[in-house]
Amino acid sequence: MAKLKLLAEFVRNPSQIGTVFPSSVHLAKTITSGIGLEKAESVVEIGPGTAPFTPFVIEKIKPSTKYFAVEINETMVKIFKKKYPHLKIYNRNAIHLKKIVAEENIPGIDIIISGIPWAIFPLKLQYRLLKTLNNCLSEGGHFATYAYLQGKILPAGTRFKIMLDKLFSEVIISEIVWKNVPPAIVYR
Repeated sequence: MAKLKLLAEFVRNPSQIGTVFPSSVHLAKTITSGIGLEKAESVVEIGPGTAPFTPFVIEKIKPSTKYFAVEINETMVKIFKKKYPHLKIYNRNAIHLKKIVAEENIPGIDIIISGIPWAIFPLKLQYRLLKTLNNCLSEGGHFATYAYLQGKILPAGTRFKIMLDKLFSEVIISEIVWKNVPPAIVYR
């Protein structure tokens, strides 16, 4: 059912939905590993979509960890709330994350996991979003996102990697996650 809703939202709102395929378990395991979820005091999931990463996040975080999600697409918010009624999700644009962090009364975010479709955004929006996310991270915080393999070699993908390198002190690229449609890499 969630897969059909994802397809319908992709057709209806291609500027918000970057794929017709939910991320695989293999991509979810890759994006949530090696970033310190077990020690985090605060975790935010940006653009959870149909929530393929969420069970791996909640499995790893402490019960005391402040966790919430931010999703711009109302249909995806409904899917998230149905799957995880006990979790908090904001139906807002991630550009407003600094305001949300203030509302949550936390000084910064230890880990941000992003499922937003970077490749479909224009350059200015990509940069503005990345800068916002970077500014919301606590000292020593981690950011994890992914890109489809074919996007890595296209101009937008190259531009995205350059922006990551400019905004973050270190960028680690995972091995290719072949068991995802389409294959992907994770940026940490």
